[in-house]
Amino acid sequence: MSNCTSPPLPILLVDDEVLWTRSLSRMLERSGGYGNLLTCHDSREVMGILAHQPVSLVLLDLTMPHLSGDDLLATIAPEYPDIPVIILTGRDQVDMAVKCMKGGAFDYFVKTVEEERLLAGVQRAIRMQQLQRENQILKTRLGRKDLKFPAAVAAILTGDRQMESLFHYLETVAPTSQPVLITGESGVGKELFARAVHEVGRPGKPWVGLNVAGLDDTIFADTLFGHSRGAFTGADRERPGLVEQARGGTLFLDEIGDLSLNSQVKLLRLLQEGDYYPVGSDRPKRSGARIVLATNVDLTARLASGAFRKDLYYRLRTHHIHIAPLRERSDDISLLLNLFLEEAASEFGKKKPTAPPELSVLLATHPFPGNIRELRAMVFEAVSHHQGRILSTRTFRMAMGLTPNAAAGEPLTPGADGAREGISYGDRLPTLTQGANLLVEEAMRRAQGNQTIAAGMLGISRPALSKRLRNQRQEAASTPR
Repeated sequence: MSNCTSPPLPILLVDDEVLWTRSLSRMLERSGGYGNLLTCHDSREVMGILAHQPVSLVLLDLTMPHLSGDDLLATIAPEYPDIPVIILTGRDQVDMAVKCMKGGAFDYFVKTVEEERLLAGVQRAIRMQQLQRENQILKTRLGRKDLKFPAAVAAILTGDRQMESLFHYLETVAPTSQPVLITGESGVGKELFARAVHEVGRPGKPWVGLNVAGLDDTIFADTLFGHSRGAFTGADRERPGLVEQARGGTLFLDEIGDLSLNSQVKLLRLLQEGDYYPVGSDRPKRSGARIVLATNVDLTARLASGAFRKDLYYRLRTHHIHIAPLRERSDDISLLLNLFLEEAASEFGKKKPTAPPELSVLLATHPFPGNIRELRAMVFEAVSHHQGRILSTRTFRMAMGLTPNAAAGEPLTPGADGAREGISYGDRLPTLTQGANLLVEEAMRRAQGNQTIAAGMLGISRPALSKRLRNQRQEAASTPR
């Protein structure tokens, strides 16, 4: 390999002819500036190289002993779909070129072709991969270039514009002393946002967190405010509460929607007056902590039922961050999937598996009631069972309440506890044929054109769906316009 580091990941040259690889290497370095090259003269070693060395491009000879180029292509394309493969051959064979392109090759060149054409093909392939990587990075950093404290939200992986706008709002309200209310379903990352508020507003200061769900009034007061000596039996010394421990920093109270009305009164006084009484003391203490609160319940519904105080609710609404559920930002699924695959592989001591292209599409059809936490659990469970290079979708399908045998072309059906969504009709019902066609169209839309996934949604086999689609196209073509 040359000392040149262009491209950042090496180009792998695979050919049993040593003189040809030397000539090709000189051309790539001299004319293209590509010196980061790997050469392989034994086709049987290629998959081992790819397993241990990420590459930007494979230049693959078609005719070789042991394993031919088209045989290797059939293995590389599905296992490493992000790596472009350019086929090189000594003979101009149109049928073989078509076969290779259908098999996943990025391009096909005859070795005697002009140097400029081959170099242009290499440049296109490398540029395409670079654009894919840049796009992935941009999706995670979209809108963050104007943030003053991008490191504070670095742990929140997203490419969603609404989420990005929350980061700017967070930077605006974090330095203030007013409470911040963070709402959203369970598993959307409310604590990550709370910590981001802390990192922007109170960097380097104490962070103290408490889940208040299930705490009765006495334990809530003692935990938050502490107690004086002799306050109750066994209180042989004064104990500071979490408010005092968080002085100068941030006190994070999670699940505040579950607080009793008596505890809500105590919390309201702390927020409104800025002071509190330790249990058993008649002398107030001044709070020096910033309060950040979170809940996954609908506080307006709790207000209507009388289970939540209006004065506390309006006090909390001074600064409000609402995090959208994962099903409303499906573009984040592929980003989070990649992150969790890396984390799971590291934890289990395995090589990071390659996710099949259809997995993100399949996951986008799931409502994710557990949000990011549910997706992470799915990925870790799948990786724990994983053995090969391509990640199986079986574990994901089972977690989604679907039968795991769709790969064999059998229908996917909702599990016993699978969610069922209602269907709305207008004043006039469609005919059975019209209704079936509408269901097929909607399934294909949700599955982004993936027939296997769409067939699973409809509870039919893929061949049955293909037949329906053919019939619909024929009917549309024969209908007079």
